[in-house]
Amino acid sequence: MAGATSPAAAANLAGKSGVRIVVIGDPGTGKSSLVVALATEQFPENVPKVMPPTRLPADYFPDRVPITIIDTSSSPEQKPKLIAECQAADAVVLTYACDRPATLERLSAFWLPELRRLQLKTPVIVVGCKLDLRDEQQVSLEQVMAPIMQSFREIETCIECSALRQIQVPEVFYYAQKAVLHPTAPLFDQEAQSLKPRCVRALKRIFIICDNDKDGALSDVELNEFQVRCFSAPLQPTEISGVKRVVQEKMPEGVNDNGLTLTGFLFLHALFIEKGRLETTWTVLRKFGYDNDIKLRDDLIAMPIKRAPDQTLELTTEVVDFLKGIFNMFDIDNDGALLPTELEDLFSTAPENPWSTDPYKDCAEKNVLGGLSLEGFLSKWALMTLLDPTNSYANLVYVGYPGEFASAFTVTRKRRVDRKKQQTQRNVFQCYVFGARGSGKTSLLQSFIGRQPSDALPSNTERIATNSVELPDGTRKTLILREIPEGDVRSLLSDRESLAPCDVAVFVYDSCDEYSWQRARDLLVQVATHGENTGYEVPCLIVAAKDDLDQNTQALQESTRVSQDMGIETPIPISVRLRDLNNIFSRIVQAAQQPHLSIPETEAGKTRRQYRQLLNRSLMVVSVGAAVAVVGIAAYRVYAARKNSSS
Repeated sequence: MAGATSPAAAANLAGKSGVRIVVIGDPGTGKSSLVVALATEQFPENVPKVMPPTRLPADYFPDRVPITIIDTSSSPEQKPKLIAECQAADAVVLTYACDRPATLERLSAFWLPELRRLQLKTPVIVVGCKLDLRDEQQVSLEQVMAPIMQSFREIETCIECSALRQIQVPEVFYYAQKAVLHPTAPLFDQEAQSLKPRCVRALKRIFIICDNDKDGALSDVELNEFQVRCFSAPLQPTEISGVKRVVQEKMPEGVNDNGLTLTGFLFLHALFIEKGRLETTWTVLRKFGYDNDIKLRDDLIAMPIKRAPDQTLELTTEVVDFLKGIFNMFDIDNDGALLPTELEDLFSTAPENPWSTDPYKDCAEKNVLGGLSLEGFLSKWALMTLLDPTNSYANLVYVGYPGEFASAFTVTRKRRVDRKKQQTQRNVFQCYVFGARGSGKTSLLQSFIGRQPSDALPSNTERIATNSVELPDGTRKTLILREIPEGDVRSLLSDRESLAPCDVAVFVYDSCDEYSWQRARDLLVQVATHGENTGYEVPCLIVAAKDDLDQNTQALQESTRVSQDMGIETPIPISVRLRDLNNIFSRIVQAAQQPHLSIPETEAGKTRRQYRQLLNRSLMVVSVGAAVAVVGIAAYRVYAARKNSSS
């Protein structure tokens, strides 16, 4: 692989229209002289205290990105301005004077801690000015800077220069620009002296894409195609042989009979970076769509589909088939489940495993070995698509899906339209689970994904459980249960559109506890009222949990009466402990599939409905009366005409 790329393309690949470099340091260290010497290519006799902003043309350096250099004053009264300039900088050039050791000590004592205090993420270039005045007896730059760089990893590089002798002046700003356009930090761990995990994952994905025949190695033809794609120039046969020879000498497993292996491909990039040729690796990453965080650029994964609040996205049949194929490919032991190691391998070409944190981490059913079934695997993808379609699409691309965004997802019909048509074509349903603390909400969710009630401690945190539900007719739907903590209900319902993504709401109460029922009833009324006021009504079910214990008669009678008054199904008794769930999950899905039924009606809602009916009847009477009047007038006109003609 060659390290060259066309200069004109570099700026576009880096996504930067310009680089802003701020020069800071102690007074008298040579900041302004350095800037003037760069701009005029000569040493100034009279240097102003602070230079005005200096702009270098785009063609000054090969990357063809214009540079703006900001000189600063280190006087106390100018500190707010200096801080503002540092916060707006793409890179910081921090100066000390080679002939004044005290200014070198100030780097660690003041300047670098101050930059860290400001939480700057920009690279720092440490520059020793006045090289011509340095004592020849002084230790080398490497010896001086090694301990400082060890403590302050934000230092990208160190360099000495002389504005008077015009020694390495342009190089200072070339390295600063390079640190912005081709940063080291995302790619390489200086301490471990190895590629960072996210860089390895991206390069692995690129390797797999370029391995057209999927034999685990890049042949000479594939290597050449890769070179042309990234650097717009072919490799000569002797160059390919040379690359493979270098790899084989240092790492024998990096080359086999078929060509350059993934191990060799990664070794080459580590070698480029160690030799300071970061632009080579960055060019490769950017040609394959990666940004400076080594994730796919937003414009490649942005969601172009507009949708209403009560519309969601679901995976298309094409994507489901693709995911089934991926599942089978990584189910190495063919046990019908992906073990944690197999799942990690599946996501090894993504920046990280997207399911390693909440809400995805423990949301699906696993076997005793921690393996994820195909249904659980597809349910997690359905959940990620519901919650974060852009992230879902990005991860589909990371694991090899070749299609466009539009082919990956389908937009569901609006829920309010489903209610009017009294049916839905959705395959994924989201259920909000309400109830008092300790009512059995969490146990219900745990039972949905095959866990014991003992695992379900009462919690004030939101939980999500997802699984596939088989219906009586043999079809399967994905159900997502989202537990709403009691303390979060008020904030949830403060959002007008909070019920828009909800297909059905379940209200759980402890059937032994009258207070638990009262809280469930209050929550039911709040949700029903919110739905009536916003137009986002949802079917509701009441679940009487802990049916195996002594029932509270008052709660049972009251819950039955309230369900009848509000026009919804009577409470469904369940016992998670006895695993007697009364087909609750199937009943939830069936309620969601009939979105016009099981919608609770409050007293205020009934009054409004009766008022509308009365108003409609009044309008009908008025319209009938008007029609009679029109007919009467017409009849009178006919009668009058006849009378006039007879006379």
